[in-house]
Amino acid sequence: MHKLTVATVARNYYNLPLWIGQEQNFFREQDLDVTLNENDSVDVVTACLRRGEAQLARGITEHVILDREAGGSLEIVAGSINKLPFSLICKASIKTIKQLKGKVIGASSVEAGSSSLIMEILAQEGLKHPDDYTIRAVGPMMSRWELLKTGEIDGGLQGVPMNFIALDAGFNTLIEPRDRFPDFQFSSLNADARWAAANREILVRFLQACLKAHDWYYANRELSSDLAAYKMKLDRDYALRAWDECVAAEIMPRDAKASIAAVQTLIEVSGLIRALSKRTGSHAEDYINPSYLDDASKRHRLLVN
Repeated sequence: MHKLTVATVARNYYNLPLWIGQEQNFFREQDLDVTLNENDSVDVVTACLRRGEAQLARGITEHVILDREAGGSLEIVAGSINKLPFSLICKASIKTIKQLKGKVIGASSVEAGSSSLIMEILAQEGLKHPDDYTIRAVGPMMSRWELLKTGEIDGGLQGVPMNFIALDAGFNTLIEPRDRFPDFQFSSLNADARWAAANREILVRFLQACLKAHDWYYANRELSSDLAAYKMKLDRDYALRAWDECVAAEIMPRDAKASIAAVQTLIEVSGLIRALSKRTGSHAEDYINPSYLDDASKRHRLLVN
């Protein structure tokens, strides 16, 4: 049994394929003993990958771009969140984007991820960062939700099902980012290219198990929702609503592939808003290595057909 560590964000709905892989023994079927290193910081997730504490990470896609720009060797080997599942949620007293002037918005990271998205969306509405508002790195959506409730932040992007919970609690949604950016690679399955090349067979087997987990997720609304409710300590109705939205929009892709169009949107949006001219000239294909998933998909098709 080969041991693998996968770094990811704690209590996050989009961990479901990984949780399913563990609970249904899909990883063990591939002779893999997979441990999830769950963290409250997206920056720590990528740091674990860089330091070799994890062999894979379900992390922020923009971190791969930042790493490569700094001469690193991270690459995208599969998709995760290929379409935006977020709502811009604010406290009840904030009714319009203009009222965010002078406010504090919580984000997963100041350097990447949700902060790039927030800056671009608010810039379209005439608010410039950092002159008009503050972005504070407060961690992923569960952390943002706690700070929204206490009033320590005024707003933040909340993904399903936390956006449903916030709206039912009286908070407002100002923008649905997916309406503006239909394709946007927010997170992905990332690896160090050197480790991946040296451990090709292990990675392909891991991705085979992930493909089986994606199939199981799409085929099992009730059981997937039970697992999400248990792992996230949620009311089951919210987990069911999350499944409905994610499946309808294919937030997490059925085929587990990273989307070239979605990564390109990320490159262009983040490069423009952060004034990184070198980034805006790069291409999604520069960061994605589809060869491992291609091999896994061939094996998977042979088993299911």
